[in-house]
Amino acid sequence: MPDIDRPRAWLLTVDGAPQSYVDLDDPAHLEFEYARRLGHVLDTAAEPGRPLDVVHLGGGALTLPRYVATTRPGSRQTVVEFDGRLLELVAEALPLPPGSGITTYAADARAWLETAPPASVDVLVADVFGGSRVPAHLTTIEYARAAARVLRPGGVYAANLADSAPFAFLRSQLANLAEVFEHLLLIAEPGVLRGRRFGNTVLAASAAELPAAALARRAAADAFPARVQHGPELARLYAGASPVPDTAAAPSPEPPEGSFSIG
Repeated sequence: MPDIDRPRAWLLTVDGAPQSYVDLDDPAHLEFEYARRLGHVLDTAAEPGRPLDVVHLGGGALTLPRYVATTRPGSRQTVVEFDGRLLELVAEALPLPPGSGITTYAADARAWLETAPPASVDVLVADVFGGSRVPAHLTTIEYARAAARVLRPGGVYAANLADSAPFAFLRSQLANLAEVFEHLLLIAEPGVLRGRRFGNTVLAASAAELPAAALARRAAADAFPARVQHGPELARLYAGASPVPDTAAAPSPEPPEGSFSIG
């Protein structure tokens, strides 16, 4: 769907749910708040402008890969998207510029991770939804270990997840990551954290310390300000939660009707 306010901007919806927004004239523009927060993680993963090796699990309209190609020229990026027909549609309707450094694969995210070279990625971004839910096999401790395996020392894992109070799903995902990574960080709007509504959260994890102060400044300056939780404050959120094995895997919760609709 075209955006009437921006001449070459497009909104991609899947099953009625907004999935991606791309402005071909301004690839650094991130319309969705969760995408901006993932962008903040990418911005602070290394010094400004330094090329990175990035893997994106979930492609959509390639919003974040385009963003990285613009803000970090020379980056090598891999996009793993299960829906091959979606990749074909995006390539035809919203083609990448020559020399973007972005390679796309139609494949299952976890299967791709488990065969990828170890310690080969600077940042791994997970934004995988089957309709409006994260598939069950991407919510387990085994998946978290597969993600950690492909990261270089000090590499960053970042994920877009959605939940609401009492945060059973979010707490389980934090417990998974805490088993694998030393440092965790959560970015979310205060209304979501206080349990007032269902919404997106961005998780970041790394073996190295994460730039919490820089991320907090960026998140607070957004049009819809978000909070950053880390350290003991975040640990209290998932205290008592247990990692989820493959044998108990379940998808993320079904969003309440209208949570992500566009009318």
